[in-house]
Amino acid sequence: MVREIEWVLIKRKQAHTFTDEMNMDCERLNWMEGVGAEGASVASPVAQWGHDVWRVYQYYLDKTTPHAVYRWIGTFVVGAIYCLRVCYVQGFYIIAYGLGIYILNLLIGFLSPLVDPEIDPSDGPSLPTKGSDEFKPFIRRLPEFKFWYSFTKAFIIAFVMTFFSMFDVPVFWPILLCYWIVLFVLTMRRQIAHMIKYKYIPFSLGKQKYGGKKSSASSSGSRGD
Repeated sequence: MVREIEWVLIKRKQAHTFTDEMNMDCERLNWMEGVGAEGASVASPVAQWGHDVWRVYQYYLDKTTPHAVYRWIGTFVVGAIYCLRVCYVQGFYIIAYGLGIYILNLLIGFLSPLVDPEIDPSDGPSLPTKGSDEFKPFIRRLPEFKFWYSFTKAFIIAFVMTFFSMFDVPVFWPILLCYWIVLFVLTMRRQIAHMIKYKYIPFSLGKQKYGGKKSSASSSGSRGD
């Protein structure tokens, strides 16, 4: 009988201990959930604000798509401000050199076809030579809008970098300028040779009008006479 009472007491003690541990776990879990909810409530407005700012930025950026002339005027103004900044501080020539290399790469992508004829000759950007040929507009590897956007962004980033002295690496800028000019000439020479070899121009001038209808109209007029 005594053993049975001791066994019951031990079981009750174990049950109370288990209940206390469960309560402590629940309290700990509730505290962690409260901290997580508080962190989420703090992070959520920041993320929402960033998303709203990006959406407004993308909205106005998309509205500039059809206004190519005004976009490029603004870009040239930004480029002029950057050049004035470099001339004023008399430094940061290594940034200007890197900017020139990056712009040269963008220009090559802008002048290159989407499908390289050397890789896939069947779909090369060929121009029609007679009235029965199908008109194929030139499709760039780098579209005009992306070219403008990357071009402008590069000038803005380079302008901001001129305010940090750690980017002002002392260099002899005439050597960099000569090297960039030589690189530009060789690159454009290769690109022009590529255009001549595969007979394409990097601009779409619209659908060409051939003289087939005009000649038929003149022949019908002569028959009427």
